[in-house]
Amino acid sequence: MDLAWLLVVPAYLLGTFPTAILVGRREGRDPTQEGSGNPGASNTFRTMGRRAGAVVLLGDVAKGALAAGAGLATGNRAVGVACGLAAVLGHVYPATRRFRGGKGVATGAGMALVLLPGVTLVLAVVWLVTVKVFGAASAGSVAVAIGFPVGAWLVGRPPGEVAAFAVAGVLVVIRHRDNLDRLRRGEERSLTPKAGAEPKAKPEGTAPPFSDSRPS
Repeated sequence: MDLAWLLVVPAYLLGTFPTAILVGRREGRDPTQEGSGNPGASNTFRTMGRRAGAVVLLGDVAKGALAAGAGLATGNRAVGVACGLAAVLGHVYPATRRFRGGKGVATGAGMALVLLPGVTLVLAVVWLVTVKVFGAASAGSVAVAIGFPVGAWLVGRPPGEVAAFAVAGVLVVIRHRDNLDRLRRGEERSLTPKAGAEPKAKPEGTAPPFSDSRPS
């Protein structure tokens, strides 16, 4: 057995790194208890402002990119694909937080950025246009999720790699089921930050509320 495949386990653990929760804790907030309750960049952006949202976005993208990059560095592209997918799985279903994680878009984008940089740039434009048209980040996220495997197929990647991106895309779509229902009803949340979405001052001598009890 190629020992490089053992990197899949730490790649999954990297994916479980709770970027949004740690950023929220620093701001005295808990993203699982505000907005949509999702510990991801979009919810952080809406509830805590642009800076916090940007930090979470970069952190989650980095998880997928680092995992895929580490696997790719072994010289075996299949390991890179598996590590990237493991990071997405860890982000969406983290064993460290009772399998209640984020929605996988940014981490999947990080995986794709390393493995399919050209496709990722095109899908970034697709995301922006879709969000502009529908006024909701979830619409762009689902469009990108579908674009992952389609893009991999169009640039001629082998079936196994296309399938890996398809699995990542399916995970993203599954985690957006509620969003799609709200979008259909015209009730989906806008990406625009909520008025007053600024870091709250932490009361002296108290720790911020912190719980994973709410589903993401």
